[in-house]
Amino acid sequence: MNVPNRIINTFSPASTAAVAQTDDQAAPQGHFRIEHDLLGDRGVGAECYFGVHTLRATENFPVTGIPISVYPDLIIALASVKQAAARTNAELGLLDPAIAQAIETACTEIRAGAFHTEFVVDVLQGGAGTSANMNANEVIANRAVEHLGYTRGDYSIIHPLEHVNLSQSTNDVYPTAVKVGVQYAAQRLHVAMNRLSAAFEAKALDFSQVLKMGRTQLQDAVPMTLGQEFRAFAIMITEDADRLVEATSLISEINLGGTAIGTGINAHPRYAGLVCDHLRDISGVQIQPADDLVEATQDVGSFVQLSGVLKRNAVKLSKICNDLRLLSSGPRAGLSEINLPPVQAGSSIMPGKVNPVIPEMVNQVAFEVIGNDMTITMAAEAGQLQLNAFEPVIAHSIFKSIIHLTNACDILTIRCVEGITANTDHLRGTIEQSIGIATALNPHIGYAAATDVAAEALATGQNIPDLVVARGLMTREQVRSVLRAEVLIPTLQASFATENRDV
Repeated sequence: MNVPNRIINTFSPASTAAVAQTDDQAAPQGHFRIEHDLLGDRGVGAECYFGVHTLRATENFPVTGIPISVYPDLIIALASVKQAAARTNAELGLLDPAIAQAIETACTEIRAGAFHTEFVVDVLQGGAGTSANMNANEVIANRAVEHLGYTRGDYSIIHPLEHVNLSQSTNDVYPTAVKVGVQYAAQRLHVAMNRLSAAFEAKALDFSQVLKMGRTQLQDAVPMTLGQEFRAFAIMITEDADRLVEATSLISEINLGGTAIGTGINAHPRYAGLVCDHLRDISGVQIQPADDLVEATQDVGSFVQLSGVLKRNAVKLSKICNDLRLLSSGPRAGLSEINLPPVQAGSSIMPGKVNPVIPEMVNQVAFEVIGNDMTITMAAEAGQLQLNAFEPVIAHSIFKSIIHLTNACDILTIRCVEGITANTDHLRGTIEQSIGIATALNPHIGYAAATDVAAEALATGQNIPDLVVARGLMTREQVRSVLRAEVLIPTLQASFATENRDV
């Protein structure tokens, strides 16, 4: 994020003068405004919408250099929660309607994409997300103040905690916002997975009559079609897209209204139900209040479940990409059964070399997602008593996993799968030379004779049909009949019948 003279260099705590002076410094007129917190007075950049609590957080957590604004879904979700809270508090008579409307207007702007660069706290922070919540409170308050005709920092008009955070705690705001934001991100991943599955399915149709040898343990097994191989990829992705829907449904249960630990202290008895209704309307996400807010405040099991599904998806994607790299290996000294579309030069020293860089990229995303799952697991386990303090790293990890998987699926679809072609003649040749077709002769010449033929073929390099005829075990016509595609691959019979019927 490049915002000169406003934001601390997150890797250099000593450079805080870029946004504020130390407690002992006087604020130059026109450059800083003075804000107060429990630690004392600080000067905050006059043009900043965030305030002193956010400033402290940028100084305390210069960890990754990644601000929470890197996840727009989270910022939009935070604004949605604050808007729902303002609307509810006004409905209950707890908040002046003019103040509530100003807060709603500010939140609407943020939800539309404005002021995201003001969300500057690091994605990794202590305090169970308190800094992220404070950042939201201050930005919304200062923008709402402007809507009422006053200047930023005039908290006597609208206060970040007294008004924007009314009836709330970080402990119910932050996890709720994470769940809403994750729902947004997961919807895009679901679309990307379905696109990838459809691309594999289209290739399965293209390759439906392309015969090849199947393999088990990297050894020749029995014949199949390249279409069957690609249809299996499509089904693998579709199954995981379905699991993603199931997992995201589990994070629709929120603890908003539970405030500090789920008991609802400082909130109106009707607040929890009403705020969920308003949040549902504002966000478009079908959230619902948890049956037990105390339990929901401390339990992050739904994130563990979702992360497990993301890991499952990553493992399957990586396996598919391993297969694509194997099948395209060569082009002369490998399997060379398919061709991946060339997208860039593969070597700085070997002329003409092209590498399977898109599948390799997906492999690496998968490795990252698997690592993120372990981070989420450990963070969930480390929760203590009535709150899990480590939800920021859970949020950071799960957003990374979803976003990177979404991008990986889209890139794999567009820059790889859609352009794959088959080396049809080479594939047919491997069937004719493979000893794997001896399996099809078992019912006709017996396992022992088929084994002898296979061994001789392997030793001499002759093909199995010629050896079977030479030994007088079958006639040439009988061999041809047995080695027809629809006999070698029984599942093709139905597709052949369907095609003939359609014709």
